[in-house]
Parts: sequence; C-alpha cells; structure tokens
Amino acid sequence: GIVGLIQLELGAVDKPDIDPERALSLYDAHIKTSTTLMLAKNHDYGEAWRSMRVASYTDLILMKLSRVKEIEDHRGQVAVSEGISANYMDIVNYALFGIIKLSTEEITPTHHA
Repeated sequence: GIVGLIQLELGAVDKPDIDPERALSLYDAHIKTSTTLMLAKNHDYGEAWRSMRVASYTDLILMKLSRVKEIEDHRGQVAVSEGISANYMDIVNYALFGIIKLSTEEITPTHHA
C-alpha cells in the first residue's frame, strides 16, 4: 500500500531513482497520512474492526487490490468510487488492523489427535 502511494506520487519506474533517505521520508509521510485516516475512521465508526478475524482483513485487502486493478484498467476513470490512493490507504489500514490483532491476541496452537 505505501509503495503504491509513493509510486502514485512519483510515478512508477523500472530502476530505483531515489536515495534511501528520500524513500524513508516518503514512506514516513504516507504512514502518517494513513494512520491519521485510520484514527479518524476509528473515531467515526467505532472499533468494530477489533471483532473481525485476521482472515477478514486479508479478504478486504484482496478486494481493494482488485478494485485498484479495475480502476487502472479503466485508466483511472471512476464513476462513484474512491480513487486508487484511497484504496491503497485502506489496504494499509487493514494491514495495520491485522498486525494489531495478531500482536494482541493469544495464539493457541491447534492440536490434532
């Protein structure tokens, strides 16, 4: 998601064209923007995401990736939906939700008899 946002900002290239410091600066800026969005949505919609399964985040990420591909296939023309950058930010946020869930849940191994 973050790499996609950076490529939207700078344009996609075949070979690296920025130095590591610039890449980290862009990365940090997009993480900050995405995190701000996540906190705003969490405030607006509550913490329903906490009751979701990690697999549900995976499904949502795949749906967003599919939507990005669809938008790209139509050369950025969207009728009613959000654009590519909004979908990338949603992907980042779903990934963050998944990481939070994975890091706070007690993981119990499944034993088969």
